[in-house]
Amino acid sequence: DQSLKPQIAAPQLATNNPTLTTVALEKPFCMFDSSLRPNKSYVIYLYAMKESASAISSLVTDNSSKPLDSTFQQTSGGQLGPYKAALFNVPSCASPPRLSDVEDANKVSDVLKQYLFRVGDDGTCLYDPNFLAVCNPPLAPDTTYRFKYVLLDSTEGIMKDQTLWSDPIKTRRVKLPLKIDTWPGRRSGDMIVITSILSVLVFLLLAGFLASVSSAVM
Repeated sequence: DQSLKPQIAAPQLATNNPTLTTVALEKPFCMFDSSLRPNKSYVIYLYAMKESASAISSLVTDNSSKPLDSTFQQTSGGQLGPYKAALFNVPSCASPPRLSDVEDANKVSDVLKQYLFRVGDDGTCLYDPNFLAVCNPPLAPDTTYRFKYVLLDSTEGIMKDQTLWSDPIKTRRVKLPLKIDTWPGRRSGDMIVITSILSVLVFLLLAGFLASVSSAVM
């Protein structure tokens, strides 16, 4: 179905999503069933792109339908066009993970890995000279991205199907220290000064009271 597109994970499955540098997406269960053929091998490519990138550069295949191998570095983190952020097996539509297992603490991690993919979850691949897999480095804070799934025929090395680009998804903004609320409430510089002055006045009044009592006793 050409109207399908990657979806951000439900809040029940991924809290605090998006984060400053990651976005959790639902994997494409049952999206490509009509394109799968027996005795063929398939994988899923996930592409990411900043929304500010040119629409002309949003293609993910060349003229021979081979998917692009563009990397995070080559596209300036998705600024110049889409980059390949992940490669994984086609999720089984016949036996998807049971979401009821999320209630079991021993199964929740495995279920979420089967059901979700977190873009931007690898903080070391860019700096590891021995890293050979698809690099999925952190996203930029306060930046809007779009995502696309592509079905690849591993035998022929060509694209067999793809989703639309996702709706815009924006990572969180970094809060300035002065704007961060602290328990039990936010404290501005003026409030701190006033509190300090009142504390000094209370101390002076208490000292004067004690002096008066001592003088009367003497």
